[in-house]
Amino acid sequence: MLPTIRQLQYLKLLAEHGGFGRAAEAAHVTQPTLSAGIAELEKILGAPVVDRARSGLILTSVGLAALSRAQVILNEAEELVQAARHAGKPLTGRFRLGVIPTIAPFLLPRALPVLHEKFPDLRLYLREDLTQRLIVALKAGQLDAALIALPFDMAGLDHAYVAEDEILAALPAGHRLARGDDPTSEALQNEDLILLEDGHCLRDHALAACGLRPPSAHGQDEAFAATSLPTLVQMVGSGLGVTFLPAMAVEAGLADGGLVAVRHLKEKHPTREIVVAWRAGSSRGPEARLLAESLRTGS
Repeated sequence: MLPTIRQLQYLKLLAEHGGFGRAAEAAHVTQPTLSAGIAELEKILGAPVVDRARSGLILTSVGLAALSRAQVILNEAEELVQAARHAGKPLTGRFRLGVIPTIAPFLLPRALPVLHEKFPDLRLYLREDLTQRLIVALKAGQLDAALIALPFDMAGLDHAYVAEDEILAALPAGHRLARGDDPTSEALQNEDLILLEDGHCLRDHALAACGLRPPSAHGQDEAFAATSLPTLVQMVGSGLGVTFLPAMAVEAGLADGGLVAVRHLKEKHPTREIVVAWRAGSSRGPEARLLAESLRTGS
């Protein structure tokens, strides 16, 4: 005998709400009904899934393991329903899209009106987060697709190309490298590099594409690290150092104001590849590919 979808839903709601009463209310059933469903689940699994303590409800180790698998099963079941409802009508209904913060504010304002016009029945739910966390959510079925930048470990994922985004040097407007020929990577390495915090893939993309090492790798203290691109630009504009910016951010006006000079790198024009990624084998794959095509032509 196998657990039912309803029993797995009860377990998920218990974990989310921390009590039988609130979970039953969220499930729109009576508390005895939900309790009976959990008891039946425990009978099927052959072990308790919850401990009832004074401090509240706690999932057992079996309960936690069951919850992890239940979330995947429930997401797959929901995806099945969505696919059946919208068969032959791509990009209609709910579509959960993750986007990294070095892309979201620069590409989406141009792309979303195009998507709305092309797919008026699309309900796009956006989640902005760092690449690693988006990939985890994607593989767990909590997202249908993610708009990210390569290179990145894409094991278990498929992806479709959206755009090439050049990585540019950004310097204080009065900096000596802001005048004359475009600067080289080596020249920037000798300056105070200000980068995004660890976890932002743009940091790694910029250093790798330009053949540079992080400041700590060659004895330079990394005195400043920014949490966002606007903060990064403000720090450079204040004369604290130099950095790298994606071209899409510059084209969106991020470096406007006269305090920051943006230059191409002399010896090469390093880029990052913007893609839409999805779980290999996902039924939403064709829609994710269509989304990438629409972003490519509409952004």
